[in-house]
Amino acid sequence: MELEEIAKNIRKKIFLMSCRAGGGHIAPSFSCVEILVALYFKILNIDKNDLHNENRDRFILSKGHASSALYSILAKRGIIEEKLLDTFCQRGGILGAHPESHSIPGVEVSTGSLGHGLSFGAGMALAGKINNKDYRVFVLQSDGECQEGSVWEAAAFAAHHKLNNLVVIVDYNKLQSLGRTNDILSLEPFCDRWKSFGWSVKEVDGHDISRIIENLESLPYTNNKPNVLIAHTVKGKGISFMENIPLWHYRIPNSKEEIEIALKELGIDRKEFEEGRK
Repeated sequence: MELEEIAKNIRKKIFLMSCRAGGGHIAPSFSCVEILVALYFKILNIDKNDLHNENRDRFILSKGHASSALYSILAKRGIIEEKLLDTFCQRGGILGAHPESHSIPGVEVSTGSLGHGLSFGAGMALAGKINNKDYRVFVLQSDGECQEGSVWEAAAFAAHHKLNNLVVIVDYNKLQSLGRTNDILSLEPFCDRWKSFGWSVKEVDGHDISRIIENLESLPYTNNKPNVLIAHTVKGKGISFMENIPLWHYRIPNSKEEIEIALKELGIDRKEFEEGRK
């Protein structure tokens, strides 16, 4: 139950940060919360006191617009100070709408331009093989960015080099900024597409932390193949009026009714919300 409580706390942080900033991407951040909790609290081999250890696991948030989720996780793990969350998207702060590696501890790669994270990850994984390192590279992608050709170039490269130390997790919430993913450019048959590129594929409920952990603890799925875990998620998970609605990719609740519903469903006290907006 502890990890589920952490996930609830992370959603609260994301909501408060975004409302304070008057911007951010709440719904895309909510869909990947359980994935990040599983990674940072059970799977990743990282030490908050030695973030540059050569043998550390690497994590790349390729869907950089979900930065508020990553920042909240980094704060919960003690990698950044929690008070920094109050500066999200504020003038002079380091926590921008997309994560930047040169200024934020624990961020391996600056992301935001979609379709680039897997290329970075494949390069890191190949370097690990060449240098006989045991670290693994995890890349969290959105489904919308899997429409980018660069993703499939990197996928072919990874399979060719047998990078079984590379793991892609796809946040498959079936939506992107302007509509349903498969209406804009269909990815199906999605599992078969990855398999045809030479990857070992598994699927999971992306909001079931125990099942995510179970799947990630069984890595690598196949010897000499890169790994992909397709996580079926709900965009906006946790706020009923946001769930599976494309409009909420960018929007922040601003009406009294929307805010009251969100506070109730997330378990946020009205006083805490008002304090957070100051």
